Amino acid sequence: MTGVLDAGWFYWAIGVAVGFPVCLVALTELHSALRRRGSFLAGPVHLVRTYILPLAALLVLLIQAMQISGEATPVRIVATVFGFVVLVLLLSGLNATLFQSAPEGSWRKRIPSIFLDVARFALIAVGIGLIFAYIWGANIGGLFTALGVSSIVLGLALQNSVGQIISGLLLLFEQPFRLGDWVDAASVRGRVVEVNWRATHIDTGSGLQVIPNSVLAGASFTNLSRPPAAHTISVVTVFAVDDAPDEVCRMLTEVASRLPHLRRDGAVSTVAAGALQYKTMIPLHSPADDFAARSTFLRWTWYASRRAGLHLDEAEDEFATAERVEQTLRLIAPTLRLSPQDQQELLPYARLARYGTDEVIQVAGQVPKKMSFVVAGTVQLAVNGTDDLFVPVLTLENGDFLGQTALTREPVTTTAYALTEVTVAQFDRECVEDLVARKPVLLQDIGRAIEERRASVKQALTAPGR
Repeated sequence: MTGVLDAGWFYWAIGVAVGFPVCLVALTELHSALRRRGSFLAGPVHLVRTYILPLAALLVLLIQAMQISGEATPVRIVATVFGFVVLVLLLSGLNATLFQSAPEGSWRKRIPSIFLDVARFALIAVGIGLIFAYIWGANIGGLFTALGVSSIVLGLALQNSVGQIISGLLLLFEQPFRLGDWVDAASVRGRVVEVNWRATHIDTGSGLQVIPNSVLAGASFTNLSRPPAAHTISVVTVFAVDDAPDEVCRMLTEVASRLPHLRRDGAVSTVAAGALQYKTMIPLHSPADDFAARSTFLRWTWYASRRAGLHLDEAEDEFATAERVEQTLRLIAPTLRLSPQDQQELLPYARLARYGTDEVIQVAGQVPKKMSFVVAGTVQLAVNGTDDLFVPVLTLENGDFLGQTALTREPVTTTAYALTEVTVAQFDRECVEDLVARKPVLLQDIGRAIEERRASVKQALTAPGR
């Protein structure tokens, strides 16, 4: 027994027999705790527990307990596998501690992936060289010298190409734009959908344009998405010289303020730019809304300018002819209970107005000054729900009317917007008051319509799912 206790291999064997299970249990608990916390270090700990610890225990048993020479082939094979696993652990540990856990916006998060790939390759090359040098006794000095000379020669031969790649990589490291940002360069404007070590892919709306990073690094460009919530477009329109500038600015600002693409925390403004031009500044959420917002604004401005008696592009509006007004009065005669004589009397007071698709005709909460009758198109009445979304209430078609609370001077409870191009006949409050004074039955019809609209609003708001 004394001989066994004096033997050197005995204590190594006892150390492995006791230390290996204890370390295995400790690493298992540590791995479970890291996994519950979602830590990036769970992978490296799992690697240590599953591979490195058993291989280290086996090496200790072979060399110290069994007294096998380190130059024996089985020992060298186990040591080589152990060295490779340690190399993998170093790669995994550095990636987890330095880059995967890096906070957003830090320099560690901005490092391009090719830099990491090059660093990994260098670390693997050095690690393999050390393994062959210390375990197998290979002479690797000449190999590294040859690789260094070859790298210098190759770098001199490809200095232009390598310079372009490096400039592109520096652009990636700086990160003046990110995926999803909109950029405006000298030859392209669009949204960044992919960035790699060689080129940037930009979606222009009509295709995917690939631009080398070196081109972007050597030229100036505009990032339309930065700073956030600061994107604004300007739309230029032209009006006639007789149009009052203040009236034009008011109309353009009102049209722009009702655009669905408008950024609510921004302010719409319109200024006279000279030479009959007016510039309207419209804040938007994203450059992705540029085309839709611009086209909708110009389309609604066409209708709004004619309703306001203004001359967009110096054009005259010849829509409301006497013949068309007479046809309109004949169409709405059953609704207003008009006789032929009444139609002739109302002819000077009728006014035709047109609204574009999705344009707002009346806004909930306002007291209408006119009463409107649908002549052509379809109008949707809606009310704001609890989630700030429009809840459909009623659809108006030819012969229906809106703004009936102009007689009672009460605010309307619904918002009306055009589902298609809509033509309405409008009458001032005084004109309608004179008409209902002569036709008490018409006043009852309007009162009944007001109550029915209120009932429809309550029913829409209390419907299941609202």
